[in-house]
Amino acid sequence: MMNRHMLTRRSALGLGAAAATPLPRWPGQTPTALRTLLFVSRGNSGFLNPDKRLELVNEDGSRLRPLFRQNEDGAGFGCYGFFRDGRAILQSLTLPKDWRQRTFDDYYQRSRARLWTCDFRNGRLTEICHAQRLSSFYSFCCLLPGEARAAVTVMRGGKSVLYTMNLDGAEPRAITGPDEFVYGVSLSPDGRRFAFHSNYRIHVCQIDGSGRVELAGKPGTLYFGSSWSPDGEWVLFQVCDSQSDPAHDWSAIAMARAAGGEPVRMLTGPASAWFGASYGTRANPGGGSNQPQWAPDGSGILYVRRIPDSVTPWVFQTQRKDTDHFNRDFVPEDSRGGTYLVVIDPRTGSERLLTQPANGVWDFRAAWSPDSRKICFLRAPVGAAPELCVTDATAAGATPKRLSSGLRRAGAEHPVWVPAAASLQR
Repeated sequence: MMNRHMLTRRSALGLGAAAATPLPRWPGQTPTALRTLLFVSRGNSGFLNPDKRLELVNEDGSRLRPLFRQNEDGAGFGCYGFFRDGRAILQSLTLPKDWRQRTFDDYYQRSRARLWTCDFRNGRLTEICHAQRLSSFYSFCCLLPGEARAAVTVMRGGKSVLYTMNLDGAEPRAITGPDEFVYGVSLSPDGRRFAFHSNYRIHVCQIDGSGRVELAGKPGTLYFGSSWSPDGEWVLFQVCDSQSDPAHDWSAIAMARAAGGEPVRMLTGPASAWFGASYGTRANPGGGSNQPQWAPDGSGILYVRRIPDSVTPWVFQTQRKDTDHFNRDFVPEDSRGGTYLVVIDPRTGSERLLTQPANGVWDFRAAWSPDSRKICFLRAPVGAAPELCVTDATAAGATPKRLSSGLRRAGAEHPVWVPAAASLQR
């Protein structure tokens, strides 16, 4: 039986980019080029949305189109990164046919997760990491230097183990132990170290598993996710008091020296960031984690800030057994406040607003463009489907541009910037 506390409501159930390594700066992508965004277009089937699909839209809102012209075996896809030549790394998830009659703990680890490369020029899919399948459920983390091997977390016996393997899945090597639950894996800029949380404690190790150092950990506290500073000196993560906040709605943003040996540096106050996002309509809710992100040029850290004392429209039900990994009721009449996007300077602690706080408006799931000049994000008013937006990260008071809520208008999730190397026709 999977331990619910090891795979919580913040997990990237939408199979999006939130849990993957932040995408690097790509050569040839200039501020004047018209860029493209790839996002998960939500289905209409409720919380997990197995009928979701990937769609593309230009940053000016033009040319909204599906990535695949046909439904691929009924599986939902998400994007987890790119090769240097522009091929995308996709992950598909096929749920058991009887998943609606089973608990989340039962069916999720038995779901079939498959990894693919996708050439945007022709839409061709090529399966990877399948030669020596270790379990039904794989989750892609990152490519290793040289792009001949990948880091993948593998669900085995209710635990999540970090492996490296050849791109075809051969020669798998366990990096973490069989009794750990590892998540939030990221690769250092020099490609030599992993950062991750294991049982919600932050660790760093060499890519062969040696030299492991714990950076942060305390009983009753969730230390979640990891992101490296561009100079490789710091690891960014979130801190949630799970005892006072069993819903894992809120967190603090923190960082620690990657070498260890120094106290954790808190960048925000407790429960000041939106951690476990919950959103959508009563009939079609959604959820998953927000992750703070370093700007690719190192100029600041982007996070989702909470209007003080905000209460989400989706209220976690502590008195009820969690069988669907959401366990929330829609109570819009009791909601208040909202969230907005902020960039914090880690050197000075000063903050700069990217979007304006507004009651009833929830901004989340934000990502830097590779040149650090734009931010894409989702905006979900109370009880509405989330919409993909983009804003200027360099101009004070810029007005966000609304791009899409998907071809089916069921909402957008997990946007990523497509590298220029993908050679998409504009």
